[in-house]
Amino acid sequence: MLSSNSPQATGYKCMPRPALRRDALGIRAVAPEDIEAIRQWRNAQMDVLRQSAPISPEQQAAYYAAHIWPSMTLDRPQNILLTFLEGARAIGYGGLVHIAWEHRRAEVSFLLDPAFTTPPGTYARYFSVFLDLLRELAFDDLGLHRLFTETYALRTHHISVLEANGFRPEGVLKHHVMIEGRPVDSLIHGCLASVEGRAAE
Repeated sequence: MLSSNSPQATGYKCMPRPALRRDALGIRAVAPEDIEAIRQWRNAQMDVLRQSAPISPEQQAAYYAAHIWPSMTLDRPQNILLTFLEGARAIGYGGLVHIAWEHRRAEVSFLLDPAFTTPPGTYARYFSVFLDLLRELAFDDLGLHRLFTETYALRTHHISVLEANGFRPEGVLKHHVMIEGRPVDSLIHGCLASVEGRAAE
């Protein structure tokens, strides 16, 4: 029997397929061997995250033990965290967060290993494939209807990749965050299952 501190061996119970792939790139449920790299990626890119202080290894382990591993056994977890792979190597992570199952919507999360964020074309290729895989998981496998993102306005290249992949601008949260002492807008983008050529129920 699984303890509350152990991830389910096959990942999230709610995922009908444990992994999805596009050639060498793929996504699967986050695993214990991924979380130290994720911690380092987050600490290196706090300016684009909802994170105000570095995360320690102990804090990272405690968070996953309390919130992520137990949720893998649920039919409707609040978050589905995924590791993004190239071959067998973890190069990023993200997933579906703040899932509202009753409304069939979720927010998209994505963070790439800083080593792969430049040049811009490399980032665009990886992020585009991740979005494609995530839409397949969300719309085809989980029956969600809407995905949305919140992005700080200074991330112009990230925003351009979102829009090139079918995420439409929906609104602006003016001066929503303070970054290096100055106010920055947050931009909201959305994507519907019907827009992806899937019939809306």
